[in-house]
This record gives sequence, C-alpha cells and structure tokens, in this order.
Amino acid sequence: MIRVVLPQHLRTLARVDGEVTLDIASPVTVGSVLDALEVHYPMLRGTIRDHSTKRRRPFIRFFACEQDLSHEPSDSPLPAAVVSGVEPLLIVGAMAGG
Repeated sequence: MIRVVLPQHLRTLARVDGEVTLDIASPVTVGSVLDALEVHYPMLRGTIRDHSTKRRRPFIRFFACEQDLSHEPSDSPLPAAVVSGVEPLLIVGAMAGG
C-alpha cells in the first residue's frame, strides 16, 4: 500500500482528507503512482503533470525519504520505505514569488 500526501488544494479538488493510499503493482515508480492517482481521482488529471507529455508541472515537487525526486526519471523505482508504506510520497506545491 503506497501512501501519498497531496497539497491542500489538490486534496480539496479530490475531496479527500489526509493521505491517499493506493495499491500499485511492482515496479513502484513516481509515474506508476501518478497513473494510479489519476485513475482513482480523475479530477486530478492535468494538475500534477501535463496531459499529453506526462511531464511534471512547474512548481510541483516530489519528495520521499527526505530526498527530492522531482528531477528523477518518472520510471525510477521509489525507495523501499515508500514501497512498503513506511514513508509516504509527498507531492508538494512549490512556493514562488517576490
């Protein structure tokens, strides 16, 4: 069971409280987690990654086990602690401004 923590605005859009849990077959990657997330919560399609290119949207970051995975290939395996459900995958809306 993969645990995913969404930023507040996406939790509101998906109508969920707290963490989201997903069953994902191996290999567990950021891409497979996002695929499952979009299947279970279709209203999130296009909010985290582009519809056609499947590339991460600007100002969205992925963290796991205190590591920034935002620039890793989407088919890279997630850390074992995330796969086992010990640690969540964090999807974070980055801050910007001046």
